[in-house]
Amino acid sequence: MRTRSTTRVPPRGHDAPVTDRPGLFDPVLARGGARAAVADEAWVAALLEVEAALARAAADVGTLERADADAIAEACRLPVDPTALGEEAAASGNPVVPLVTRLRARLEGSAASGVHRGATSQDVVDTAAMLVARRAVAAITADLAAAADAAAGLAAAHRDRPAAGRTLLQQAAPITAGLRFAGWCAGLDDAARALAAWRPAVQLGGAVGTLAAFDGHGRAIRAALARHLDLAEPVLAWHTERGRVAELAGLLGRAGTAVGSVSTDLVLLAQTEVGEVREDVPGRGGSSTLPHKRNPVAAVSARAAAVAAPGLVASVLTGASLHEHERAAGPWHAEWGPLRELLRTVGSGASWLADALGHLVVDTDRVAASLDATGGLLLAEQATTGLRARLGHAAAKELVTHAAARAQDEGRPFAEVLGEAVGEDTDTLLDPARAVGEAAALVDDLLQSRARKDHP
Repeated sequence: MRTRSTTRVPPRGHDAPVTDRPGLFDPVLARGGARAAVADEAWVAALLEVEAALARAAADVGTLERADADAIAEACRLPVDPTALGEEAAASGNPVVPLVTRLRARLEGSAASGVHRGATSQDVVDTAAMLVARRAVAAITADLAAAADAAAGLAAAHRDRPAAGRTLLQQAAPITAGLRFAGWCAGLDDAARALAAWRPAVQLGGAVGTLAAFDGHGRAIRAALARHLDLAEPVLAWHTERGRVAELAGLLGRAGTAVGSVSTDLVLLAQTEVGEVREDVPGRGGSSTLPHKRNPVAAVSARAAAVAAPGLVASVLTGASLHEHERAAGPWHAEWGPLRELLRTVGSGASWLADALGHLVVDTDRVAASLDATGGLLLAEQATTGLRARLGHAAAKELVTHAAARAQDEGRPFAEVLGEAVGEDTDTLLDPARAVGEAAALVDDLLQSRARKDHP
């Protein structure tokens, strides 16, 4: 009677540190754990992990001797040079063919013939892609969560601090700095939660999805393979049904937009003329020619990733939508590069944003100065509300609108002009703390909601 092994032993390459040398721009544009997760070594390790798991799955079902499966798994532990494998892949159009040749050359007899038995190259590459993506997604999710935690801390610290709210890049009405930071937190939390919920699946169908080469054991081997790799098991092969790849691209795009929204706010708030926030990292932010510069490098780098992400999403979606018949001629290959780059780019943005928010300093004096920059004009709505009970809505709005126009035309403080119009002190009418509505309660709602939920 055959014994069933459920022990999952990843190839040594999976455990080995990533040794690829960063490119010139990688420290800026490929920061964070996702870079290592999608590196050449990580890809080769994932391919080897799939081949080892396939052999073990066959042994579980009884179509391969356990000793042969163990020998194949051991062969998968030996190092493979990604550069050499990539060069050899050009002859067949994918790296699995030369990889299988190498593995068989390391083995003898039935073990050699058991390598890759029944599978097609796309089975291995797609399943490896799921492993690579899962590890990259875990790194991205962790960085998004770290960024959200930092934003939540800022929201709590500045819960009651009035700040200038802006619409269309113009001052509009007061909010609180805490509410702005809470908005950042909510977007990052939602993106992280959605990405963490993505579930990768195993791929196994053989040449045309029929499992014909498995001699009637294909579904059982597929189930065992899914268990060994801890991947979901689909009902059918998804060689040309690329929904889960498209879904991943969309979720990464959503994460990129969350990073982009926050990083854009950061670079705007850090402008010299605004100066409400700054990144406090000694030695960072200098210029090649301007001694005084302290650029918000982390926010800028996060925003660069967010700018690049939508084009990569589009490239992945274009490839994923055009697979023909049972196996695609070109669109499948076209997915590899942009999917890898999308994972790396969004991962970089999330990592940089976590850094930016973790080192963010709020200049409370500049926040207060921004509130006073228009002489009280951004409190015009509050003044209308305060006068409404006495004058009625229409009359109050007309009086405040006229006073605001005079203040702008004459270059005088709004508080002064409004005081002349109403004949009384306007301190209460123009108190920014009275103009922020339910901002403090909204911050509390966000923080309490986070406390009740499990975060990725």
